[in-house]
Amino acid sequence: MHKHDLVYLTEDASHDAAIEHINEEAFGPGRHTRAAARIREQGPHDLSLSFICADDGETIASVRMTPVQAGSVNGHLLGPLAVRPSHKGRGIGRELVRIAIDAARRKGSEAVILVGDPPYYCPLGFERVAHNALSFPGPVDPSRVLVVPLVEDAHSRLKGTIAWRK
Repeated sequence: MHKHDLVYLTEDASHDAAIEHINEEAFGPGRHTRAAARIREQGPHDLSLSFICADDGETIASVRMTPVQAGSVNGHLLGPLAVRPSHKGRGIGRELVRIAIDAARRKGSEAVILVGDPPYYCPLGFERVAHNALSFPGPVDPSRVLVVPLVEDAHSRLKGTIAWRK
């Protein structure tokens, strides 16, 4: 049996090509048209809060965090999160999400927001944002807008536009 040596690392520029390949494999060419992608196009993601998983030196999964202003909340948009098909079902994505949320909390983020699948993300601590509370730069299914509030009043302040912030 092959021993897998999974290592979780902070993303750096050397991971860009592998991450692009993983995201293309996971989400296809339409990934750039999604509302969350439009926010990510507004400015760079935060490398200090973005992570990869490597197996024997090969990048096989990643998660990125983009700084956002969501209503009056200074938070981070989680995603894309993607794992190579060869490594799915092993908890790698869940571990990347946990690492990213913990790092955002330590950095003082007020919330981690995403547009995603509630059955996957809610067991990881995400909660639904109030229906249509946030306005995205494109259509989103409001039932898929989720948040991990990292400060007491985050939910009440998630009202208005969500956009990239410096």
